[in-house]
Amino acid sequence: MILKLKDIQEKDRSLIGGKGYALSILSRYGFNVPRTLFITADVYLDYLKATGLQERILLALHRKNLKEMRWEEVWDTALRIRNMFLTKDLPDKIKSLFSKAIKNEFGDISVVVRSSAPDEDSAAASFAGLHESYVNITGIDNILTHIKLVWASLWSDAALLYRQELGLDVENSSMAVVVQEVISGSASGVIFSKNPNDDSQILIESVHGLNQGLVDGIIEPDRWEIDRNSKTIISHYEAAREQWMMTASDGIRCETLPQEKINAPPINKSQCKTLADTVLKSESVFGSPQDMEWTFRDNKLYILQSRPITTTGTSNTEDKRSWYLSLKKSFDNLQGLRHKIEGHLIPDIIRIAETLKNMNLTGLSDDELSVEIQNRYEINNHWIKVYWDEFIPFAHGVRIFGQFYNDTIRPVDPYEFVDLLKNSRMISLERNRMLEELSAIVQADQNISSTLIAKKYSELGTDFQNKAYAYIEAFGNLSCSVSGGKECEAALETLLTIVLEMSRHNRKKDNKKADNNIKVKEEAFLNHFSEDKRQQAKEYLDLARVSYQLRDDDNIHLERIEAQWRSAVHEGKKRKTLQNKISLSLEKTLSIMPDQIEKPESTTPESTGHYNVKARQLLGQAAGPGIATGTARVFTTRNDLAGFKHGEILICDAVDPTMTFVIPLTAGIVEKRGGMLIHGAIIAREYGIPCVTGVSDVTKYIKTGDTVTVDGYLGIVTLK
Repeated sequence: MILKLKDIQEKDRSLIGGKGYALSILSRYGFNVPRTLFITADVYLDYLKATGLQERILLALHRKNLKEMRWEEVWDTALRIRNMFLTKDLPDKIKSLFSKAIKNEFGDISVVVRSSAPDEDSAAASFAGLHESYVNITGIDNILTHIKLVWASLWSDAALLYRQELGLDVENSSMAVVVQEVISGSASGVIFSKNPNDDSQILIESVHGLNQGLVDGIIEPDRWEIDRNSKTIISHYEAAREQWMMTASDGIRCETLPQEKINAPPINKSQCKTLADTVLKSESVFGSPQDMEWTFRDNKLYILQSRPITTTGTSNTEDKRSWYLSLKKSFDNLQGLRHKIEGHLIPDIIRIAETLKNMNLTGLSDDELSVEIQNRYEINNHWIKVYWDEFIPFAHGVRIFGQFYNDTIRPVDPYEFVDLLKNSRMISLERNRMLEELSAIVQADQNISSTLIAKKYSELGTDFQNKAYAYIEAFGNLSCSVSGGKECEAALETLLTIVLEMSRHNRKKDNKKADNNIKVKEEAFLNHFSEDKRQQAKEYLDLARVSYQLRDDDNIHLERIEAQWRSAVHEGKKRKTLQNKISLSLEKTLSIMPDQIEKPESTTPESTGHYNVKARQLLGQAAGPGIATGTARVFTTRNDLAGFKHGEILICDAVDPTMTFVIPLTAGIVEKRGGMLIHGAIIAREYGIPCVTGVSDVTKYIKTGDTVTVDGYLGIVTLK
């Protein structure tokens, strides 16, 4: 059913959602709102039933207990569901109904397609921003596609994180859609009838152009604080006005602000007064403080939406959902972040790690070593913070490209875009190439091979030993728990054991063939765009590739810093063992140092014991295509990797970058941690190895020596 503003009655609230119902009330009380149509929530349910999507969504949501999912897994689930909506056409009856109503109401003008979930924008919960809205959409087919994308946003990663509060379940959840005329205002913003920081004030935030720049956090707004009683301006904070968001031929774009607008606030004193009067009237109508979005066009005020001022999220400081939602960055924001990471952060972390590595720790006194340990500990903590604040948000570059690719190509496989991101420049692959070079030498020289088999390492030639130690110097000892670490025991033996095994089954990547395949896929992707749009597509792909590479490199960079902290601690402990007495300051420092620094990747929620087992099958997520059968090797400690044999299946909680040297030997990978952007999945796809991630409690139900089959197409692991 499709309703107009004049049709809405109180009984329709559950059909058109809180956002839609608020617009109808505003219109009824004389507020100026854009032309609007409401697509009711029951149409969404009809669509699910007609297309069979209800059952498919249920399957996607129950592959793994949501409480056990990492943030990457939640996004993967949401992407899978979103692609279902993209690839399922509207039934002819619904399509005809929509097309006729939209054409009659709007003709050929551009529209905004907004979400309006029945439980959204109530006094109890606002959930602002959890569901999608799309601005400046033209053409019936394009509008219909974006209606489906709004429906899909009911199952977005943001919505899934707040699933309990939203009461989301497939059978009882629904989504209404608001279709509005686009008002291309000269100035836009938000206004709070009560300043969240001072309820005696009204707060206005405004930008030149469209509101999307402010809402997305791309453009800093001017800010006014206004006395609620007198309506006088208390303060005006002037932003550094540089850009504005404008309508474009295919949506919206961020442009440089014209010079004459840079020095002028988006709104004047008279418009501030108009806004203050309007929001207080709205507060009176709704009976609660209001958060309104608005725009001025030709000095005429339009109200785009109004919602109660509420807080989303939770008071639980351990809840990281709000942090997760903040990771979503615009393309422009990510480009800026890329320049910072590539131009400053990565060079800095490499330089600092190298400086620390070259320091002569043995020449320091006990007290000096104590200070150095603490200094390195602080340096490490600083870079962990950089990881969370800068590196992790940059991973969103892959996600933006994934949606961009799926919206354009509409593939059956929602993760097809990952094939375009493979990158042979990753540090872990460079490390493995050095291993492959060593194994090729062993394979070609029977004397070296026999010496390694006999473990007579002292009899190895100087040239080969130098190459082995060059590897350790560059990447650390394979038996260490962090990349770049060299203080661990049996450095040479662990390395040469792996090299010997690799030499028996040298599985060198055919980089030339892989590069050609990527070029073919890239060209096929770019051919979907007209000449004027190809450059944008190239920029999205380029950003995603850099983001994808950093997602694998970041921990290696981070661990090189940690390795230097560990080496200093190791020096202190060695002195204590050899001298039996060290200075009090060094003794104290060693006593307060943790045995292990909590790594950023160690955030997997504790298992609840829930798992899916049927006919000896474990269910996970397909993360690397292919099928392989082999003997399981369960990784629980670093020593488990030294004896890894060719053709075995790696079973673990998580593959971290320090482990990826065994990947050329594996026939398949199974991880408890899930997601398409985790290290195990990335490296498996680089080598064409079947991979299943997100298998709950996998190390409890598979033991070393079990025969398992890994189906990287369906995400199933079978025990025989």
